[in-house]
Amino acid sequence: MKNGVVSKELQNVIGLLKQFQTPGKEPNVEDERASLEQMAKMVTVPKDVKCEPVDAGGVRGEWITAPGSAVHHIVLYLHGGGYVAGSIRTHKELASRISRVSGARVLVIEYRLAPEAPFPAALEDAVATYRWLISSARIDPENIVVARDSAGGGLTVATLVRLRDEGVTLPAAAVCLSPWTDLALTGDSFKKNVKVDPFVTPEASEFDASQYLGGEVPRNPLAAPVYADLHGLPPMLIQVGTSEILLDDSVRLADRAKRAGVDVKLDIWKDLIHVFQAFAVFVPESRQAIDEIGKFIRKFLK
Repeated sequence: MKNGVVSKELQNVIGLLKQFQTPGKEPNVEDERASLEQMAKMVTVPKDVKCEPVDAGGVRGEWITAPGSAVHHIVLYLHGGGYVAGSIRTHKELASRISRVSGARVLVIEYRLAPEAPFPAALEDAVATYRWLISSARIDPENIVVARDSAGGGLTVATLVRLRDEGVTLPAAAVCLSPWTDLALTGDSFKKNVKVDPFVTPEASEFDASQYLGGEVPRNPLAAPVYADLHGLPPMLIQVGTSEILLDDSVRLADRAKRAGVDVKLDIWKDLIHVFQAFAVFVPESRQAIDEIGKFIRKFLK
């Protein structure tokens, strides 16, 4: 458990996030997409960071490269957004920070979103991108780390399971930021943390799950990887805050992975919120967490 008094900067962010919530309003895709895009406008990518569009095996992507990044070291980043929202644009600033601390190029992809493209479309795009990296881009798997947040966290674990089952060599490591791994929404924190989570609501989670699943059963292990067989997966760093309704998604994922023999580092940050790393421009705890992400990635990208 990462202890400490919550900073004033984080308290300000929590107050801002509460303004984006409208109690009693029915969730809808348009509002979720607009909210994430609006929040993304609060930050800018530093001018010394290169942003280069790329066709990653038929999936639109963008290389985010901070100065000094090794060309052959790659972080494949799968953005969050409940499988219905989010884009390269909404996660570009966070990707630039990860590139800077890891010394690696970051590839953010625009995987297909629900409800227009429900499960398994996002999974297929993630798998196609990884295959493109190791074939067309000729990147050695031992030089790749897969990172992600929220829904992208669950998507990455599912991607690793799918690649393993298809006999594809897996990446060196994986990083999960507040991963959403249980679309059946059965974790205790889903109810216990309702009053302290300023970002994610049960109503939005239920709505997003239904949009993504598109009729698929919620416990399909490739949609909800907390139910998957996790043996053989690479070392994994999981960061999560105690003020999340999805806290148990991380705790249970770490437990299942450890029992399957996976090398897992679970960092639980006291009183921090869902994907708090995204607010690094304002919050010192976020910058500290990103530094630790950089150390973890550098350890495996030798």
